[in-house]
Amino acid sequence: TMASKPMMGEGEIDWTALNAKLPTGSDKASKARRKRLFESMDNGNGILSLAEVDKGIRDILAVDEIFNAKPAIMRAYQIAKNSTKSKFECGDDYIELKEFRYFLLSLRQYFEYWVAFCRTDKDGDRRIDRAEFCAARAKMEVWVGKIENVDAEFDKIDANGGGTILFDEFCEWAIAKNLDLEDDDDDIAM
Repeated sequence: TMASKPMMGEGEIDWTALNAKLPTGSDKASKARRKRLFESMDNGNGILSLAEVDKGIRDILAVDEIFNAKPAIMRAYQIAKNSTKSKFECGDDYIELKEFRYFLLSLRQYFEYWVAFCRTDKDGDRRIDRAEFCAARAKMEVWVGKIENVDAEFDKIDANGGGTILFDEFCEWAIAKNLDLEDDDDDIAM
């Protein structure tokens, strides 16, 4: 059976509204909003677990598209929690306030990769097979530039040789290719 996934066609995500909900800027107002957001997700111990982040995305940010993009949340969480050395004994397994901006920036980027992945994964099984990849060539070339040999590119991305491209493999490729969706709003405060 096909896995259920949100449909994420062109124009279906309000990228400007999404960016506005993620206080990623380095100005005073963004820092204050980010601290309030962190504190509203935190259970009081000064660190965020994956469960707290997940709940916060659902209840506080209220962005269903991101809440339903669990692989993007997981990638952003994993990269952010290890971005600095923790002052807490168990802190390297959690996100601290000093890592929270990096988490939000990573979340936005991995969500963009998730949307691209879903637009390519036509049957919604959370894997891109060779036929789906080949069928999406023109669309992907808008995102990453010319793909000379689509079969060779597929084989390069399919790092584990499993015959399908998994989200982690897609992310590695997307990062290396500087993937950028044509319809997203890149105006996010860095």
